[in-house]
Amino acid sequence: MTPELENLDVLLESEPHRASKRAQSSKPALSIPASSFAAQMQRYGATELKQYIPQATFRGFTVAMVSVSLILGGYAGFIASNSLSKVKGPVINKMKLTQLPPPPAQAEVVPPPPVAPGPASRAGTPVPVPDALIAPDVKDFANVDEISRASAVGGSGEDSGYLGLASEVSEEVREEEPNAYEFMAVDKEPYIDISELQKRIVYPDIARRAGIEGTVNIRVLVDKKGNPKKYIIESTDSDLLNKAAADAVMSSRFTPAIQGNTPLDCWISIPINFRMK
Repeated sequence: MTPELENLDVLLESEPHRASKRAQSSKPALSIPASSFAAQMQRYGATELKQYIPQATFRGFTVAMVSVSLILGGYAGFIASNSLSKVKGPVINKMKLTQLPPPPAQAEVVPPPPVAPGPASRAGTPVPVPDALIAPDVKDFANVDEISRASAVGGSGEDSGYLGLASEVSEEVREEEPNAYEFMAVDKEPYIDISELQKRIVYPDIARRAGIEGTVNIRVLVDKKGNPKKYIIESTDSDLLNKAAADAVMSSRFTPAIQGNTPLDCWISIPINFRMK
């Protein structure tokens, strides 16, 4: 037998075997009795689950409703407590302008009677009385110069003189001080003997013990009478020397500046030397 025929026999023999296997696999599954299925359901708790599900659902719904009610009630109580604790503002009463009552009538203020011009003293014949009976507000009687202008009740105190002519008033004109660093053309500047000024200087004790020496340049305003009015410290080698230099300069007497034979205020710079001997 040839190999081709052997292979054909094998195929033919295997085909029925395969068909029988397919027939066996296509057979319907075995049916299970109803009593056996109920027993298995009872064994695994299906009946209990069916009975428990409605009870659990009702219990869960009840708990949820109670929780929601408690939350809503607590929130409502919180809002109510906050509204009660708030301080109420003042009550605003709104009114229209047409509803306002008329303003109260103001009492008419009577102005005081005018006071006659003239001196504050009274004219008349003085009557002697004890000092204890004289009131403190009684004004002096007019003298001979005021008798023609005074009245019996006393004037306002504004005395304009005889026939209303004001008396002459002397006013002192204050001259403006010159600028410390403004150029001023003078015939002669203020003068002082520097050697005499140096002798009046009192050396500060603190500066002497510290061994401090130096120069203080001070600028002084000398008035038309030769008196120093104010000073400026232009430069200094030590602040401990400033007061002694200023005291010596301000206690000195100068020769005033001259311009056209007229004394005037003028500034001058003076160096003050401090040297320990």
